[in-house]
Amino acid sequence: MQHPNIVITDCDHESIAVEEATARKDGARLTLAQCRTEEEVIAAARDADGILVQYAPVTDRVLAELPRLKAVGRYGVGVDTVDVDAATRRGVAVCNVPDYGTEDVSDHALALALALGRGIGQLDRNLRAGESSLAPVRPLHRTLTRVFGVVGLGLIGSATARKARGVGYSVIGSDPMLEAGTETGDGVRVVAFEELLATADVVSLHVPLTAGTRHLINARTLSLMKPTAMLVNTCRGGVVDTEALVDALRDGTIQSAGLDVFEEEPLPVTSGLISCENTVLTPHAAWYSEESYTELKRRALENVLDVCAGRRPRNILNPGVLDPGAGAELNAVSGQS
Repeated sequence: MQHPNIVITDCDHESIAVEEATARKDGARLTLAQCRTEEEVIAAARDADGILVQYAPVTDRVLAELPRLKAVGRYGVGVDTVDVDAATRRGVAVCNVPDYGTEDVSDHALALALALGRGIGQLDRNLRAGESSLAPVRPLHRTLTRVFGVVGLGLIGSATARKARGVGYSVIGSDPMLEAGTETGDGVRVVAFEELLATADVVSLHVPLTAGTRHLINARTLSLMKPTAMLVNTCRGGVVDTEALVDALRDGTIQSAGLDVFEEEPLPVTSGLISCENTVLTPHAAWYSEESYTELKRRALENVLDVCAGRRPRNILNPGVLDPGAGAELNAVSGQS
């Protein structure tokens, strides 16, 4: 059997040693490119049996130019740069790693919420500038008195809900797949989205970026939140309208925001968010721990190698391309990284 030719279209990790070790086990050839455009992906992967993608575009046009391609693997959960429908029509498997960072992203979401709730960022900045007064962050409240709202109760959202409850918050959730008025198996009370916005002291976002969720948080939905509310986003930057959020932070529509993802990454130093003192900002770091880093890289490539070898991968978004009887049901994609 011919050894599969795998191309990493783009990767900003410091090393691909994990992928190289994984490829050697299957006797695969592995090449690293740094593609940003459709043309660059086509040129780099023209003879590829499988590709691994971080941010590069995998469109219908790209797929049409890659006749040998059997599988596309994504470093992460979300596949918003991959045309899954086009891949399915062309018989190309699309794989992700939906659960590699569940613990890490939920840890980070809770950390942002707690940092905002205790005024940590502002207290730190003020103390370094010689100011030790509590006045700039008052009033502060116990978590036992606060309501934590989780938007999207998939893997990461559910983990965040569990951890928020563990530190004392009352937790509610909203998810289009769940009926308002019910309760999840973990005991989270499900409410309508707008009720969550009006009720929660912390609104934590854990949804995929789709046409329906782009700018889910906008001027209108921000206006439904409490003026004392805090927004946390660890899923996708495009879920939040940046300009509307900056306006809301500046005019007191909401109190503060903890953000790990942005509409433009890396976050430009000219962004209005930079000058908002009532924010805690991190550079798309929620996914990372040493454990998640290794697991992500290994499993992303294993999925692609499995497809190329005729094996069923652990994670596949369009199983019908391997087994027409499996239908087109998708893996859960909640809390993207």
